[in-house]
Amino acid sequence: MAALVLFGGGGDLAMRMLLPSLYFLEHDGLLPDGLKIIGAARSNESRDEYVAKVRAAVEGKAMADEAWSDQAWARMEARLDYLAVDATSAESLKPLKDRVGEGACTSFLAVSPSLYARIVTAMRASGLAEADDRVVLEKPVGRNLETFREIDDAVADAFSEQQVFRIDHYLGKETVQNLIALRFGNTIFEPLWNSLSIDHVQITVGETVGVGDRWPYYDEYGALRDMLQNHMLQLLCLVAMEPPSDLDPDSVRNEKVKVIRSLRPVTHEEVERVTVRGQYVAGTSEGKPATAYAEERGQPSDTETFVAIRVDIDNWRWAGTPFFLRTGKRLAEKRTEIVIQFKPVPHSIFDHGARGDIQANRLVIELQPEEDIALSVMNKRPGLDQQMQLQPIQMSLSWGQGDKDAKPPRRRIAYERLLLDALAGDSTLFVRRDEAEQAWKWVDEVSDAWRGAAFKPKQYAAGSWGPPEADLLMSRTGREWNTGHG
Repeated sequence: MAALVLFGGGGDLAMRMLLPSLYFLEHDGLLPDGLKIIGAARSNESRDEYVAKVRAAVEGKAMADEAWSDQAWARMEARLDYLAVDATSAESLKPLKDRVGEGACTSFLAVSPSLYARIVTAMRASGLAEADDRVVLEKPVGRNLETFREIDDAVADAFSEQQVFRIDHYLGKETVQNLIALRFGNTIFEPLWNSLSIDHVQITVGETVGVGDRWPYYDEYGALRDMLQNHMLQLLCLVAMEPPSDLDPDSVRNEKVKVIRSLRPVTHEEVERVTVRGQYVAGTSEGKPATAYAEERGQPSDTETFVAIRVDIDNWRWAGTPFFLRTGKRLAEKRTEIVIQFKPVPHSIFDHGARGDIQANRLVIELQPEEDIALSVMNKRPGLDQQMQLQPIQMSLSWGQGDKDAKPPRRRIAYERLLLDALAGDSTLFVRRDEAEQAWKWVDEVSDAWRGAAFKPKQYAAGSWGPPEADLLMSRTGREWNTGHG
């Protein structure tokens, strides 16, 4: 009988994401038969108390999605167990090993990455790192390349690379996976997916929330390490990678590593031209007054809450096509999207003005707040005008467009897909060690260039799209950010 152990099983990640995801998988009949789910945390509480907490966390989400079922909960409850442990102590973990039994164990470390090394060492000593066992690590692991290697060396001492699943929940989103299908399952896109046809690519991860009481963590990491090092570089890799030979996990991840190795280093001389650091000051966010980051923190700080960067990929496919990445807290909208901006037609046979300006084609892949893929094309405006009038239209490429009566599927939590894959041992959507190392190496170069240039964050008002320098990053190349939808 297999077991899933949630270290930090009573924490925010487990209660807000992991356990609701497991309930939804149970509801849909997707969890493996006989799987035990064991919460493990420091809190000294009984199984019944823990189960009650899990139900409270799960029921609200399930009700909102009209997916609550007493029968599904009864099945889920029967799987649940709880044990109070000190996860860094092998002696404390021995009763957990007894509770797991002889079957394969998948352990999800929903705790601070600073504890990973001590936990996996204790797991190895207590028998929770056997050949059939697996461990799931939440990213980012470490704060830079050096600390990543320190932590991951300890992980490698306990588990082989095939047993390690470094999770990036963005890769569990339906639209991200659909990007792979869109690129490699259709003839029409791949011949155009290069610098000959694509002018530039934009990747935006905008959040309206501030840092708030998370500032002790955030002040150590900043937007560069918190978002760009993992989520945004993963999205960039999926857009830019070469077609893998198949969907074998290593085939996909080999191509992603090649992309990261091709990223042009950001040097001390270039850093001010190709990057922007920002930090929000007081403003208005979602119609309400918002305080400055320095006020939330209680004192001034040089930590960036916004970063925009021009990324150049030095290979044959992408030479000359820049990628523009931006992410930040307290921005104008909660929005995560990838914009593929195609080049304009080489020569317009239509007069400008009266006939309507021709706009270049644009593919927008939206991940938040909704998941959607839309292609912008030019079309003739209906009518009997003597002069042909043109207009841009949006063609949705999302699920169900061909069937107006189709009921859209429930929007899944990204962790559902990833938990299923980890339990099945499928590492396609997880990050390999060499991939994480290359990402940290490149991000460390950006951070070192900032430090060497004494590059301080620029101020931007809460509720805006970041500092004006971010617009200048684009406008000096004759481009602009996509601030509308589509």
